[in-house]
Amino acid sequence: MTEIFPPMPLMEWRDTKETLHRFAQIVGKIRLAASARCNHWWNVPFHVTGRGITTRPMAQADGNPIFTIDFDFVDHRLVVATLDGEERSFPLPGQSVASFHDATLAALTALGIRVDIAVPRPFDLPDAGRPFAEDTEHASYDPVAANRYWRILSQVACVLEEFAAGYSGKQSPVHHFWHTFDIAHSRFSGRRIDQSRQTDPVTREAYSREVISFGFWFGDDAFPEPAFYSYTAPEPAGLAGEALSPASARWVARGDSHLAVLRYDAARVATDPRAAVLAFYESAYRAGAGGAGWDIAELACPGGITDPLRQI
Repeated sequence: MTEIFPPMPLMEWRDTKETLHRFAQIVGKIRLAASARCNHWWNVPFHVTGRGITTRPMAQADGNPIFTIDFDFVDHRLVVATLDGEERSFPLPGQSVASFHDATLAALTALGIRVDIAVPRPFDLPDAGRPFAEDTEHASYDPVAANRYWRILSQVACVLEEFAAGYSGKQSPVHHFWHTFDIAHSRFSGRRIDQSRQTDPVTREAYSREVISFGFWFGDDAFPEPAFYSYTAPEPAGLAGEALSPASARWVARGDSHLAVLRYDAARVATDPRAAVLAFYESAYRAGAGGAGWDIAELACPGGITDPLRQI
């Protein structure tokens, strides 16, 4: 693959994406059950690896061994492994959501791991009322598309990590959220945000502090193409009137707020795609941080270095 951002039209892999999204939610809900809670749900997302994505090591305090669950998008297998070297795996192609669910739980049982998924159904998807164990509808897995999905995740992760290096305040890791199927990085000002008690607990925790998020998603029914994005929450007045770079980036209304959006296909044909995405994230950050009154100069970390002498 010579392109940093190869083509990934949503319609060409929609069926695989819908199946893989539900596979990821099953494993993600295991991660949720078996990991220590962390602010803003940072314990929950996946991280990119040299062969796919991983839960990272996890264990409960009830005697479970330390274990990981990895999606291998090179050999196209799900791998469940424990710290003592025991491992169970099975192929991803040919699986429905129901058979993947059953095979994953069987692998855990074979390794002596006990995890109860609190809500064994999709989160925030159209079939949220159907248990994973009953979903035989989603059963598409194109290995070429799955491998390209991981390669794009890897490229975007590197760009986001480079962007993250320029900020010295509280910020999230670069991580892949299984509920929305995007990869993201967030910067925080530290200001507490009071939210309505009627707001759902997932949202309350995610947005308990003033935040500007940056990420990439592969497209969905609401925005049917892959795109880079950014948003500020809460949104400062006049945000959508601020300039964005490059010129092809734009503000898109989302309910009562706005997303800064750079279409993936616009970035990939730029003279320097990586520089175009970095410029987009920086312009969206300055728009949000400036409007919200952040001290941009004080929070800057040029070249990833906070030492004013910049010695090595």
